Amino acid sequence: MPWKDRGIDQMREEFVKRVLSEEASISALCREYGISRPTGYKWLERYKNGLDLTDQSRRPQKTHGVSPDTEQLIVDYRKAHPAIGALKIHRILENKGHKDLPCVKTVNNILKRNGLITREASLAATPMKRFEKAQPNEMWQADFKGHFAMANGQRCHPLNILDDHSRFNLCCEPMHTETFEEIKPIMVRVFKEYGIPQVFLCDNGNPWGTAQSTGFTQFEVWLMELGILTIHGRALHPQTQGKEESFNRSMTKELLNHTTILDIEDACKKFSEYRSFYNQERPHQALKLDTPAQHYKRSTREYKDVVSSWEYPEGYELRKVKSTGYLTLKGQGYFLSEAFADKEIAVRKSHIQGCYSLFFRQFRIGRIDVEKRVFSFKRAYLTDGDPRQWGGEARREY
Repeated sequence: MPWKDRGIDQMREEFVKRVLSEEASISALCREYGISRPTGYKWLERYKNGLDLTDQSRRPQKTHGVSPDTEQLIVDYRKAHPAIGALKIHRILENKGHKDLPCVKTVNNILKRNGLITREASLAATPMKRFEKAQPNEMWQADFKGHFAMANGQRCHPLNILDDHSRFNLCCEPMHTETFEEIKPIMVRVFKEYGIPQVFLCDNGNPWGTAQSTGFTQFEVWLMELGILTIHGRALHPQTQGKEESFNRSMTKELLNHTTILDIEDACKKFSEYRSFYNQERPHQALKLDTPAQHYKRSTREYKDVVSSWEYPEGYELRKVKSTGYLTLKGQGYFLSEAFADKEIAVRKSHIQGCYSLFFRQFRIGRIDVEKRVFSFKRAYLTDGDPRQWGGEARREY
């Protein structure tokens, strides 16, 4: 006896009355009327409670429409920050004290409805697996974002430095060049404000690394004097500095793509404003939508203008590097680097037959094979607690 053969309300009432009269079991009656047992019990319960047996509206009893003012608030923020997505807009407005905001999905729909989000942008938002140091200042990452032309025709080279743990931007500075002479006073200022890190990660270009076979750079030697280990990412592997690359992309999308930079002074102002926004207002997905400023704290390692002398353990022999970057060992000259000119390094016989290890302060900077009269390696390692996994020769005893 399908329900559709007669009026639905009539059939429901008839079904309930037959159940109550115990004419047959409820299971048998459900089979006869072609309904499930849960449905049969539902109509029986409604009848006992004096409720109507007609179909109820499935529309939610309470709807949460978005007010025109709230929608305009979302649209205006997106227009002011075209590269900030729905998730971050929701958190930013929430942090600013706005109440009764719609859910993130609704915010996203509002952006789409107002033509403020593209399908390409949606497809590009893919999740990433992230890694970071356990504490602030364990490692900083630095890079020059690609230079660009300002309105006055000059080139701007943005220097960006980030804390690996918190993603906090320590420096977002427009530079005329990418030279050690120009960046050093900027880095001194950053060190004085935030202290110094344990490790400094950068690429192999100027002024950080050595594109030519010149040994160590002035930058690397300077950081060693401050007690900072310099680590270089592998060539052609920008993902090594993933957080720095991510910041550069965000800066491009959220600032440079829709802002005209007039000159260096204008760049200083706009970079500073963006840095404040990035650190203190913009939520970061890797930080569970906290801001970088909520996770960063200043380093306890202080910068010192005067480099203190260094005492080497017993058994180390001191050698002064010539102005040409050469040192003499066993009557033979070896080129170390002009960056060490007139500085003292320590030499100690290695446990490896025919080899001597070279040290500069708390760093092991190379090994010379005096029998072959060559450097077997030339690279800085901390003598204790180096964060890298040493491979091959480098992992052996000094």
